Amino acid sequence: MHIHVVEQGQSLTSIAQTYGLSAEEIARSNDLPNPDQLVVGQALVIPITGSYHWVQPGDTLYLLGQRYQISAAELARVNRISQYQPLSIGQRLYIPPRPRPAADFNAYAEPQRQVTPALEADVRRAAPHLTYLAPFSFRILRDGSLARPPLNDFPAIARDNQVLLMMVVTNLEGGQFSTELGGLVLNDESLQNTLLDNIFNTAQELGFGDIHFDMEALPPEDRDAYAEFLRRAKARAERAGLMLSVALAPKTSAEQQGRWYTAHDYGQIGEIADFVVIMSYEWGYSGGPPMPVSPIGPVRRVLQYAISEMPADKILMGQNLYGYDWTLPYEPGTTARALSPQAAIALAARENAAIQYDAQAQAPFFDYTDDEGRQHRVWFEDARSIQAKFNLVKQLGLRGVSYWKLGLPFPQNWLLIESNFRVRKRR
Repeated sequence: MHIHVVEQGQSLTSIAQTYGLSAEEIARSNDLPNPDQLVVGQALVIPITGSYHWVQPGDTLYLLGQRYQISAAELARVNRISQYQPLSIGQRLYIPPRPRPAADFNAYAEPQRQVTPALEADVRRAAPHLTYLAPFSFRILRDGSLARPPLNDFPAIARDNQVLLMMVVTNLEGGQFSTELGGLVLNDESLQNTLLDNIFNTAQELGFGDIHFDMEALPPEDRDAYAEFLRRAKARAERAGLMLSVALAPKTSAEQQGRWYTAHDYGQIGEIADFVVIMSYEWGYSGGPPMPVSPIGPVRRVLQYAISEMPADKILMGQNLYGYDWTLPYEPGTTARALSPQAAIALAARENAAIQYDAQAQAPFFDYTDDEGRQHRVWFEDARSIQAKFNLVKQLGLRGVSYWKLGLPFPQNWLLIESNFRVRKRR
C-alpha cells in the first residue's frame, strides 16, 4: 500500500492516473465520503503492492535503503537503474513490499443498551482483520454476579472469522469505574470466589476464549491485592483452558502515582497475564484541551517503559479509532465532540478546511469556523498516523494492536493492517 497526501489542484482522477489505477478503485478502498471533493492534506491509501518514493534533495539509494529497510543494490535492481547512478529530483522509485510479521489484533465493541445495525456492520467489516473481539463489558455487581452486555450475533461473527471472543470484566458502576467496588472485590475472598465462579461459568456458557480484566481506578493500596486476584483468576483460566489478559493504564514508571496508575503493577501483571492491553491513548480527551489523542512521543515512552517490565510479545498497543472536535478557546468544563476519521474528513470537506499534519505528534488536524462564528480545532487519525504506530509496533517487537472502539468507521486502518502484518487467528 502507498499513502498519498492530496495536494492543491489534484482530483481523484489525476491521482489515479499517477498510480495507474481507476478513480473507482481508490474511492472504494478508502470508502471516500467525498470522492468529488477531496481535501487538501487528506491522506489516501493507494491499493498497490509496495509503494513509491519521489526523490527529494539529499536522497541517495543508500539512505533510501536504510529508510525502507532494503539494500541499495536491491533498490537499484527493482528500479532497473545503476546502483552508482545519481538520482534526479522528482524521480519516482518503486519500493517493493517488505515481509509482514505476524501480529495479534483486538477490537472492543461497546453496545449502548443494544447492538445497533451500524455497530454490527462495523464488527462484521473488522472481524477478518482481528484475532480477538471484545464486547464491552461484563460489569461486576456487588454480590459477585455479572451484568451482561448485549451480544446479538457477535459470537457467530467471531466463529465465522476464526476470532477469539474476549470476555471483558469491569468494575463499572453508573457508567464510571468504581474505586469502592474495586476495593470490595480485592479484599473479600468469599466475594472473589463467587465472582470467579460466575465469570468462568459465563465464559463456558457463551464460548469466550479469553478472560480480560479491565479494572480501573482501583485503590492505590490494593496494588498487590490486584496482582494476587489476577493470579487466582489465571490459575482458574489455565484449568479451564482459557487465556487471561489485562487492560493497563499508560504508565511511564513504576513510581507513577494516581488512582488510574498505582494499582497497575506492570511487572507483576506482565508475569501473570498471557498478554496485556496498554491503553496508550486519551492524551487528548473530551474534557481536556485540544491535542492529539495518541501522539507518537508519549505513546513511545509508555511502550518503552512497558517492555522494560514485561516481554514485548505480551503487549498490545492501544489505539483509538476516533478523534475530537474542540470549540476554541478551550474552557475547562466544556466537552469536545467525538467523531470518526471518516466524519472528520467529511467535516473538513464541508468547511473547506485544509488538513495539516503535525510531524512531531504524527497526527492530522484542521481548523474551521462554524456557522455561529466559533473557532474549532479537530484532531483525528488518518493513514499516516496509523502507519507511524504500526512502524512503532514493529520496531519494538510488540504482540500487536488493540482498538478502542468499533462503530467509528475507519476503512484505511483495516487496509493498512493487511499491508503491514499477517493477522494471527487463535481459534
